[in-house]
Amino acid sequence: MSARRAVAVPLAAFASWALAGVAGGLAVDGYSHLRHPLALLGAHQLLGAPFNLFAFVLPGLAGVWVALRLRDGLPAATTPKAAGIGGWLVLLAALGFVAQGLLPLDLDRLDGGGSRWHATAWLLWALAFPVGAGLLGGGLWNAPGARRLALASLAAGALVLACGFLGSGWVGAGIAQRLAFAAWLAWQLPAAAGLSRGAA
Repeated sequence: MSARRAVAVPLAAFASWALAGVAGGLAVDGYSHLRHPLALLGAHQLLGAPFNLFAFVLPGLAGVWVALRLRDGLPAATTPKAAGIGGWLVLLAALGFVAQGLLPLDLDRLDGGGSRWHATAWLLWALAFPVGAGLLGGGLWNAPGARRLALASLAAGALVLACGFLGSGWVGAGIAQRLAFAAWLAWQLPAAAGLSRGAA
């Protein structure tokens, strides 16, 4: 697959996520992108499954596709074990993103039930991706033609970690979460383009 065709998948995922957020925010009175988490729009009592499909499930499946292609593109004989483990972790993170859409919030039970499962899926994504991206970036740093992907992985992993766990105190929870999601979605672009050129 050419680089242009490969990049079309994460581009579509980013567009799906962004448009779902904008349209969902306009559809719910009193919703604020500055203060409220994106997942609130997908709660059972609000927009539910249609929103979650476009905001979480489809972008997450694109991440699964990118991670699988990335793992398949790693040359087994020369790839450090750290990069191989990183590939598995970024795949696990993508599955966690999908799970956020399949396990929506319940506004009547924010501390239990489905809301607890949603929080667990978010935590899986927020932990697995930074660790996986760090291992991937470090492992591919000296691989021929992979420096761009290594840099993108390290930068995206650091952004997800900072925004996911520290950013709410700096820019507010709503903005910090969206920056973390955007960093992960943006990482899919060089990951898809790099492996299509054989960089990984």
